[in-house]
Amino acid sequence: MFSSPPPLAPPTSEGTRQSWLRLLRSHRVGTATFYRLMAEYDGDAEAALEALPGIAAAAGVAGYRPCPLEIAERELAAGRSVGATPVFVGEPHYPSALAEVTDAPPLLWVRGQVAMSRREAVAMVGARNASSIGRRTAATIARGLGEAGLAVASGLARGIDAEAHAAALPTGTVAVVAGGVDVVYPKENATLTARIAETGLIVSEMPPGTQPQARHFPRRNRIISGIARAVLVVEAATKSGSLITARDALDQGREVLAVPGHPFDGRASGCNLLIRDGATLVRNADDVLDALGAAPSSRPGTHRAPVRRGPGRRLDTEPAPAAPDGNRPPRLNRDAQHAAVPGDPLRNRILSFLGLTPLSEDQLLRDLCLPAPAVAEELLALEMDGAVVRHPGGLLARSA
Repeated sequence: MFSSPPPLAPPTSEGTRQSWLRLLRSHRVGTATFYRLMAEYDGDAEAALEALPGIAAAAGVAGYRPCPLEIAERELAAGRSVGATPVFVGEPHYPSALAEVTDAPPLLWVRGQVAMSRREAVAMVGARNASSIGRRTAATIARGLGEAGLAVASGLARGIDAEAHAAALPTGTVAVVAGGVDVVYPKENATLTARIAETGLIVSEMPPGTQPQARHFPRRNRIISGIARAVLVVEAATKSGSLITARDALDQGREVLAVPGHPFDGRASGCNLLIRDGATLVRNADDVLDALGAAPSSRPGTHRAPVRRGPGRRLDTEPAPAAPDGNRPPRLNRDAQHAAVPGDPLRNRILSFLGLTPLSEDQLLRDLCLPAPAVAEELLALEMDGAVVRHPGGLLARSA
C-alpha cells in the first residue's frame, strides 16, 4: 500500500489559500509535484511559487510563469457564485479517508451539505447501460446502507450510479463528478444533481465551470474509492470505468465487493471476474456491512465499527499498459464484450463504423453525417466504457 502524502498545515488566511491554489494550478504542477514542492519549502506555497521559474529554467523551460493571482481569485469567486466551498487537505471538512491516499487532491470543491464530507461512506459503481435487475439491486442496497448510517458515494453517471444516488437521497449521498461541481453531466441527471446539491454533497477537484473530458474520469474514480471504506461494483463489463475504480480501491487498501451476475451477460462479466480474483460476493446491504465488520442497524446516523485495515486484496492479473491518453485500463486478462445496446442507435452506428484500425474523428463524423456536438457525449461514454480507444492524433478505434 502506498504511503500517504506528507501532513501539511492547511492554509489559514485568504492569502495562503490563494497561494495554495496558484501553486496547484501552475503549469506542469500536478498533485505529486505540489506535495513535493510543499515538502521542500516547509509548507510555504508562496516560497514554492517564487522558486518555480528557477526550477523550470534549470529543466530547460524558458519564460516560465506560475499561475497569476487573478486566475486564482477568479476561480475562488466563481466557486462562491455557485454556492461551492473550497476545502483544502488538512481542513476539518476534508474527507479523512481521502487524506490518507497518496495522491489525495490538495483541494476539493464541494457543493451542498459540507458536513457530509465527514460521513463514513461506501462507494457504489456500475454500468451505465444497466439491466433492470441491476438497477433494482443497486437501489435496494443503497437504501439499506443509508438506513445503517452510511453515506453512499458514486460518480453521478447514468445507470447504476444514478440509481444508487437516488435511493440514498433521504439518508445521505456524495456525488464525485469529473467536471465542475456546478456542471450537470449527463444532462438527463439535472434533476438528480439539483436534489443532491440540496440534501447531499457534490465533490470535484476541478475548478467550477469545467466541462468533463475523458482524461478527467480516471482521476475522479480514485476520489470515489478514496472517500469510501469499500467499493461495491454492481454491474460492469471487463473493461470499464467501474473496474478502474476497483483497481484504485485495491491500491488504496479498500475492500472491493461485487454483485454476481449471469455468466453470459457482458454487463456482469467484470463483477464475476472480480469475485473470481478475490472480491467479496455481495447479495444485499447486510453482506456489505458484514464485509466491513459492522452489524446491520436500522438507525440512520449510527457509527460503524472501524473497517478492517488488513492488506487489500489483489487481483490475480498482470498490469496493463497505459493507454495513450493516460487512462490506464484495469489489470484484467479478459476482453470486454461490447455488444450493441438495443434502443441506442447512435451508439450502434458509432461502433459499426469503427474497427481495430484507427480512424480519424473527422472521418467518423463525416461517415455519421452528424456534427461534433451531437456525437461528443456518446463518444465519451463509449471511451469510458472501454468500447472505444482514443489514440494520438485524434484517432479512434474499437477495443479488441
